[in-house]
Amino acid sequence: MSATPTATPTSNVASATATERVQQHRRYLMCRPSHFTVSYSINPWMEPSRPTDTDLAVKQWQALYDTYVALGHEIELIDPLEGLPDMVYTANGGFVIDGIAYGPKFRFRERAAEAPAFIDWFAANGFEVAEPVEVNEGEGDFLLVGDTILAGTGFRSTGDSHREVGEVFSREVVSLTLTDPRFYHLDTAISVLDPVEGPGGVEKANIAYLPTAFDEKSQAILRERYPDAIRVSDADGAVFGLNSASDGKNVIISPRAVGFEAQLRERGYTPVMVDLSELLLGGGGIKCCTLELRGGSR
Repeated sequence: MSATPTATPTSNVASATATERVQQHRRYLMCRPSHFTVSYSINPWMEPSRPTDTDLAVKQWQALYDTYVALGHEIELIDPLEGLPDMVYTANGGFVIDGIAYGPKFRFRERAAEAPAFIDWFAANGFEVAEPVEVNEGEGDFLLVGDTILAGTGFRSTGDSHREVGEVFSREVVSLTLTDPRFYHLDTAISVLDPVEGPGGVEKANIAYLPTAFDEKSQAILRERYPDAIRVSDADGAVFGLNSASDGKNVIISPRAVGFEAQLRERGYTPVMVDLSELLLGGGGIKCCTLELRGGSR
């Protein structure tokens, strides 16, 4: 993780020309890490023997919250529950499009009790809830790019959940297979740079991704579908650089992802650095702490 990052050149030099970016108002669900600790290990980042600092985790999380508010975004909060330290990673709590919330069904028993908490929150806040049958970890493994859902599998969400999410939202689903256990959720290896495609947004939504996190078939799919994507270096991926959130102009990233920062600036995005190093001890970063709420009653 301490290796010096180097930016990976994009395949299309012309596409790297800076473009005037338009900020989109976003609405997010977050959860204060009041009970954050690492008492078990369900990913390679989690080492229960390593001390964690809950106060520092809360302070870093608050900086992320304050950044979103300063940028004009709307934040909803779900109450943290004692004994569920990973609730802070709200991205895993569901997948929301057009006011419909597809609930989570966690792979590991340590997180299972989070599912009803998130589903109850959606129901109480005006969302139509789609109860899951298949194992899935929400926006951790489902990313909306334009009208297409990119869906990850390999470590957490099952392939059957890709079929199920497609049925819930009646959208095209593109399955991608993760192969590096460090990048166990799709949102650790892909960043959606443009949240709005079409009127009021960009003509074609783009992404950034870490090629080496995927099998060869998935890499080929990404190359074909997103020829102008930012391909991020292994060094920037290893500091969770891609676990980021974008409003179409501002991209909130880890301050350690310096190569990715430069690549974003080349494309006309504005990188905003927020340090969540303490929460990375639980295997989560900026995007993990951010669940997009699309549609709904508010």
